[in-house]
Amino acid sequence: MEQNLSKAIVEICRACGGDRTRMMDIVEAVQSRFGCVSGEAMELIAKEVKTHRVEVESVVSFYAFLSDKPKGNVVIRLCNDIVDKMYGADRVAAAFEEELGIKFGETTKDGKITLERTPCIGMCDQPPAALVNDKVMTWLSTDAARQIVRTIKETGDPEKLSHTLGDGANASPLVRSMVSNNVRARGEVLFAAHEPGVGLERALGMSSVEVIKEIKTSRLRGRGGAGFPTGMKLEFTRGAEGARKFVLCNADEGEPGTFKDRVLLTEAPRLLFEGMAIAGYAIGADSGVLYLRGEYAYLRAYLESVLAEMRAKNLLGVGIRGKKEFDFDVRIQMGAGAYVCGEETSLISSCEGLRGDPKNRPPFPAQKGYLGLPSSVNNVETLSCLPRIMERGAAWFSGIGTPQSSGTKVLSISGDCKSPGVYELPFGASLREVLKMAGGEDAIAVQIGGPSGQMIAPKEFDRKFCFDDLATGGSVIVFGPKRNVLEVAHAFMEFFVEESCGYCTPCRAGNQLLAKGLEKILAGQGEPADLEYLEKLGSTVKIMSRCGLGQTSAQPVLTTLKNFRELYEKQVKARPDGRQPTFDLKAAVGDAEKIAGRASAH
Repeated sequence: MEQNLSKAIVEICRACGGDRTRMMDIVEAVQSRFGCVSGEAMELIAKEVKTHRVEVESVVSFYAFLSDKPKGNVVIRLCNDIVDKMYGADRVAAAFEEELGIKFGETTKDGKITLERTPCIGMCDQPPAALVNDKVMTWLSTDAARQIVRTIKETGDPEKLSHTLGDGANASPLVRSMVSNNVRARGEVLFAAHEPGVGLERALGMSSVEVIKEIKTSRLRGRGGAGFPTGMKLEFTRGAEGARKFVLCNADEGEPGTFKDRVLLTEAPRLLFEGMAIAGYAIGADSGVLYLRGEYAYLRAYLESVLAEMRAKNLLGVGIRGKKEFDFDVRIQMGAGAYVCGEETSLISSCEGLRGDPKNRPPFPAQKGYLGLPSSVNNVETLSCLPRIMERGAAWFSGIGTPQSSGTKVLSISGDCKSPGVYELPFGASLREVLKMAGGEDAIAVQIGGPSGQMIAPKEFDRKFCFDDLATGGSVIVFGPKRNVLEVAHAFMEFFVEESCGYCTPCRAGNQLLAKGLEKILAGQGEPADLEYLEKLGSTVKIMSRCGLGQTSAQPVLTTLKNFRELYEKQVKARPDGRQPTFDLKAAVGDAEKIAGRASAH
């Protein structure tokens, strides 16, 4: 075994050029082959890429999909986000446990099957869902869970799981997934007919300065939620000093309730890769990296085939479309289950083969990003707009939407609605209009932008989706009359507690305290003073945290306190006797009673 391990690691490391910055690829390959990255494997990897073992171990210990201890040949990861729970994930979980005879976090006695929970896997439009290794299983029931286990026990192969293939590219031989696209509204930008190469050729007929000017004129802003002007970001990167420059695509949409990029990657990957090439030409880059979340590994072979096809058509590679001085290609970097890597500097750390820790800013990625060189980081939706802008023109694009928010926005709608799925709509559509389209008119609350966004009350349903009103990365979760808004907020806080990288105290400890504060109130033990405490604590976490995760992690508490304060006030009550409702006197004197050998009188 030791000889086989050593030989395999040498092969794997050499396939990655012995490059320490390819650590993610190396450890993922080792785990895929041996079921874990053992301490012995870490030593061998460190030796081969000329680094320290602690550097390897820090990566393995950081990502949820990596492990230093053996797991089963088949790992079942059940999604436990709020939408999946709304649709029966807890019942499905019980069925998995009963059929396997183990609890979550355990492996069967024969060492073949491991059962785990995982946060959002990008399937909130078809819940409950689970990953069986890399295979996605959707719309699970208790019967389906039992059948999954029986099939795996009989065959040991997730590919033998029976299911109907989904629509579009989901049914292609390289995907063969039961995932459905659920495209409910096709807009005129991203889901419209597109001829690959037209936008890129027009860009190559212009100077890079002219391309950036066209993008700036279109008023395209980043679709991740912050809305930074895309042309300006490209201009900053182009003007920065550096021997090389890079285009990074953030396809790590880990925000619960978000799945639009999944559909774009499935149905419009050529649009994305062409957009990356246009961005590369604009900033003077010869390389791009698509950071693909580990949950979407089932799409990798298909995406690699699209890249190969585009190279064959000279839309990627050397001397693209006869432009001898322009070479550009894309490689796919897999993630391994870490929500924080959706933050751009954490993503860069991960691409560099490190833990997904955020970096201090400044310097910003446009100045010093991937490998310490100027890098433009944009998400799938943003980059996919570039070919359409170059093809149809800035005036066409800026004529869609509102004066401050041009173009369309792709929304991922899930929860208590009749038609969950993806909707591409012009900016300016109201939340009320969107709810009507999706069949969620009886909503008592809507979470906009995922847990890091804001919970909206019915009195605000006429607000509009645009950067100067309801700005969102795309997630829209609908909650009907049967839901408890405070329980939803608590579920979101549990998510942030789990996903914090732990680097800074406000996020690491503050989120724990916020979650406990909500638990106290939900248990009927809250006091009016607790509301002020939660507001102050939430503001502190928001202001003092280092990266975007911590700066938005208090939002479930802060926005529900603001928009649903009456629900909190119904749950709390003053204690005129001054006693602490959470203090259990009997438990407190328990040890003393044992020592004294008698019950206390109180």
